[in-house]
Amino acid sequence: MTVDMWEHAARMFEPIKHDWATPGALAQAIEPSTLQTPALDLIDEYLVKVESGEIDRLIINLPPQEGKSTRVTTIGPLWFLTRNKNRRIAIVSYAQDLADEFGRNIRNHIASNDGDDGTLDLGLRVARDNGAARRWQLEAARGGVRAVGIRGGLTGRPVDALFIDDPISNLEQANSKTYRDQAWGFWQSVGMTRLAPGAPVILVLTRWHADDLAGRLLAAEDADRWTVLNIPAEAGENDPLGRKPGEWLESARQRTTKQWEQIKVAVGPKVWQSLYQGNPSLDEGGVLPTSWTHYEQPLWLVDHAGVHTVPGIGRDDHELVQSWDLAFKGEDTSDYVVGQVWLRVGNIAYLLDQVRRRMNFNETCAAVKAMSDKWPQALAKFVEDKANGPAVMNALSSQVMGLIPIEPEGSKYARISAVSPLAWSGNVQLPSTKLAPWVENFLQEALSFPSGANDDQLDAFSQAVNRLLLLPIQGMDEIIEPDVYDEYNEQGWSISPV
Repeated sequence: MTVDMWEHAARMFEPIKHDWATPGALAQAIEPSTLQTPALDLIDEYLVKVESGEIDRLIINLPPQEGKSTRVTTIGPLWFLTRNKNRRIAIVSYAQDLADEFGRNIRNHIASNDGDDGTLDLGLRVARDNGAARRWQLEAARGGVRAVGIRGGLTGRPVDALFIDDPISNLEQANSKTYRDQAWGFWQSVGMTRLAPGAPVILVLTRWHADDLAGRLLAAEDADRWTVLNIPAEAGENDPLGRKPGEWLESARQRTTKQWEQIKVAVGPKVWQSLYQGNPSLDEGGVLPTSWTHYEQPLWLVDHAGVHTVPGIGRDDHELVQSWDLAFKGEDTSDYVVGQVWLRVGNIAYLLDQVRRRMNFNETCAAVKAMSDKWPQALAKFVEDKANGPAVMNALSSQVMGLIPIEPEGSKYARISAVSPLAWSGNVQLPSTKLAPWVENFLQEALSFPSGANDDQLDAFSQAVNRLLLLPIQGMDEIIEPDVYDEYNEQGWSISPV
């Protein structure tokens, strides 16, 4: 056998070394069955930008159980070390045990991919005298991993890359200011102080609360330094994955559309908005109140045909209207179409009914006709004179009376802010959740404004309340003052059900 043949045979048994371009490529090399979704592809892109120095502060939000911790906090540090084995990496989580698990998993990946089997060699070795799960160093290099809980410390060596994974573990902790302060205190006094010059920070979490660590970082003076990658379960406008509004996340757990819909119903609007959409609402309230005034009994009568009527309509102090906010597109995945029925009695506006769903043009026309048949006393129908509004009014002009185009004035924020004092004062009342379960979605949208993914219900609300209450006040039209209204009720002219 010649020398060349011996060299060729020897090379056949040498470990095959690779240069993985992304964390996802490394994950699939280690475990070929790894499922790579568009969301994980996008996370990979951002991790590459962090490793290259293009981004130095990154927040990643993704719904639970969609692979973010495995990709970011296990494969991410490992991939960083394959690019530079001198990186001193710190991993932080809400509990020491979980942080240890991250450190142990990374160490085990290195131990089981050392090239001894002749197939895969990460090019890394853990030093034999420095290999504890929570603190280990690479052989012949200064790089390694230190894993600590949020209550721990990072004394000693500087940190070249900091990964913070879920500093809050559950809803109970999220609702505790003590735990939120604890996470913030770690960042201020420990995490930030241990960073070496140029060290990047990656925060990956499920958003439980608006005042969580991500919320505080984005409210700080250097908020513009942070890049935010929020991938919601249900796409809204300007989706990072390029999905149309209403499209569901392609799941790393292979959840189906039906399963996503079931989860959305099961967890309720508040948890869905926070955990699955990455947009928690402020418990303290914002532009609109946290706690609205509710009525517990129906203010209408229903006949055998399902027609709803309100006693007293026809008097000057009673008014029943519809308010419609239509979508721009005629697709099933466009914005929501919202139609509401509002009753004014004196200076109080009551929300009585609502339809809210994604509709195409024909479905929208059918919904307006159905609402008009259900509430025939609501002759005035305010329709925002944008999106499909003009086309819908034109199509229905010979079939439905009282269609009134409303040209919105000012920004959405200005319009809702203008009527918000009436919500705070109790001049706007909503049905109880027992009467109308859909009101929970309305309340969550109100709590999330102006940063929420949807505000269609609030558009219809502001349009109606502006016409029913605000414009009469501004125009000095006669309204019933509180003392007169009390006398009105005492005389038995109540709108309560007979």
